[in-house]
Amino acid sequence: MQPQLSVVIPAKNEAQAIGPVVKQILELYPKIEILVVNDGSTDNTAEIAEKAGARVISHPYSMGNGAAIKHGARVAEGRRIVFMDADGQHDPSDIPRLLEQIDNGFDMAVGARQSSSQASILRGVANRFYNRLASYMTGHRIDDLTSGFRAARSEKFREFLSLLPNGFSYPTTSTMAFFRAGYPVAYVPITASPRIGTSHIRLVKDGTRFLLIIFRIGTLYSPLKLFVPVSLSFFLVGLGYYLFTLITAGRFTNMSALLLTTSVIIFLIGLVSEQITQLMYKGTGTEEARPHTIAPGSTTHER
Repeated sequence: MQPQLSVVIPAKNEAQAIGPVVKQILELYPKIEILVVNDGSTDNTAEIAEKAGARVISHPYSMGNGAAIKHGARVAEGRRIVFMDADGQHDPSDIPRLLEQIDNGFDMAVGARQSSSQASILRGVANRFYNRLASYMTGHRIDDLTSGFRAARSEKFREFLSLLPNGFSYPTTSTMAFFRAGYPVAYVPITASPRIGTSHIRLVKDGTRFLLIIFRIGTLYSPLKLFVPVSLSFFLVGLGYYLFTLITAGRFTNMSALLLTTSVIIFLIGLVSEQITQLMYKGTGTEEARPHTIAPGSTTHER
């Protein structure tokens, strides 16, 4: 029989934390499948995870957090998959709360970190911005867009593997993909602990990741919702500048033409992106979004 649950843990140089993480999970679920995807670690992460009781899949070199998630999702045997970090931030005792939402009819349940759980003030501000932008794009309340602690129905999650990036933004992509496909998503409040060991994310990478996530949010759900306000802003500035120069100088300037032309180009780019997005989700059940089953006590709301 197919097992009910698999836990996928991407790990890169997490020798300090991976052993206790695996053991804590096995204390809750002694017979489940735990897959540790060793993403090119240079320490003994793989050996410690295997000794603790996990099945280890090793990459010959570091391919990225998202690549590890995809590899684990492909080989996981469970009907439901829990994804969590290997650094000790996620408490395995929260897994039953995520699975409860899956049992209540949701296709994905995400552990939403509280404000006290953010690693830094800057990252907390960035995450709040992501959440508000994503909520605007989807029309649903999104409590934690970038949380890597989540549970999902395996067959639904695998539908979007080709869309997931190999880097750290797989949570953003999977969340937006589920909403786009009409698959209900629940948010469960959690408290994340400080990570064990050294973070693999750096300031420059975080800044680049910040910009990429903004564009990914737009292109993965409804590009026009992102491009139309930008296009409208250029149009209004161009129109205002034209009226100013018409009144003061009695002529139409090159700057006005540039601003107005830019607004049209941005709108057309958004229109093309919208069509590309439709093609991206073709065949994933997107166009036939099913009704959302709202479980009592859920924190997911449609606006």
